[in-house]
Amino acid sequence: MTTDIKIHRPEPIEPGKEIARFNRSTDIELAINTLVAGKPILITSFYSNGLTLLKELQMHLKSKLPNKSFQEQREYRSEYRKLSNLILIEVVNHKLAVRKSPNIGWLEKLYPEISDFLLSFPQVQGLNSSWQWYQNGISIPALRNKLHPYYGTYFPTRFDHLKLFDNWLKRYEGPKKSAIDVGIGSGVLSFQMVAHGFQKVFGTDTNPNAIVGLKEFMGETKLSRKIELDFGHLFGIWEKQTELIVFNPPWLPASSMMDSIDEAIYYKENLFPDFFAEAKKRLLPEGKLVIIFSNLAQITNVTKNHPIEKELSEGGRFQLERCLKKTVKAASDKTKRDQHWRASEEVELWVLTNK
Repeated sequence: MTTDIKIHRPEPIEPGKEIARFNRSTDIELAINTLVAGKPILITSFYSNGLTLLKELQMHLKSKLPNKSFQEQREYRSEYRKLSNLILIEVVNHKLAVRKSPNIGWLEKLYPEISDFLLSFPQVQGLNSSWQWYQNGISIPALRNKLHPYYGTYFPTRFDHLKLFDNWLKRYEGPKKSAIDVGIGSGVLSFQMVAHGFQKVFGTDTNPNAIVGLKEFMGETKLSRKIELDFGHLFGIWEKQTELIVFNPPWLPASSMMDSIDEAIYYKENLFPDFFAEAKKRLLPEGKLVIIFSNLAQITNVTKNHPIEKELSEGGRFQLERCLKKTVKAASDKTKRDQHWRASEEVELWVLTNK
């Protein structure tokens, strides 16, 4: 595994000379107009002032943009992301320089070489949430122990697909000498495979935070001897053939704007053709390819193409052994977003074998 990995982190911003300031007495309309004009605003006095301005920005955008269909929600989030990241907050000596702000350990952990800088308010919120998850851990139904996800690493917040995979593993009767987990993320699928008796799992990820976080999480435990990691695209350095390849890819085709963590959610056009071509080389003759997917892109009209169905009809490399489906749990009543499509959403577990 590559040891010299550069972590993804919010880019520190140099303090500018002329930045408008926002506190309780600032005119809200003036502040919103400043953001719309593409100019930054610095939160001062209290952390809650940042929350107030974000709320006002949301109200402003909702009055200007429709936010009903799945596509409209993507556009709304894109505009909100752009404008909200102009709201800045100051970090001094690895602490937020406003009163009643949270203590975020990532500021020291991720920025050892710099102590004073600016970050956008949404980035600080993300760091704060991530620190809580990292410190307190997250319970996953399919795992005995809590996850402690590293900053910038995708982890599951819904578990239907994990239950589907766990049920499949319980019935799996093939050899358990080795497996490859492509896009290991926070390690959940690999942990499930180890729990079900796999002797060795080789994991890859293009996200450096996933690799660094898992290495830290596993430490010198038994897991670290069973799971080997590589920072690389698709199969990385793993060339040896194996009896099981597991892939939980992004479920939606990419739009034009993507952050690094979005790569866990949105896939690029060549991802699946490249994956299937490489998987063919690494799957033993009697091996199985397990892909965890969803019909989300189809039911939200993002695309009519299903990349796994396309491979089976056109690729000539694999044949379908079975496809298991599970209706997802209904959206929470507390969610403010219109998610009517969730009623017809299904997670899918595809089992493919060599032709």
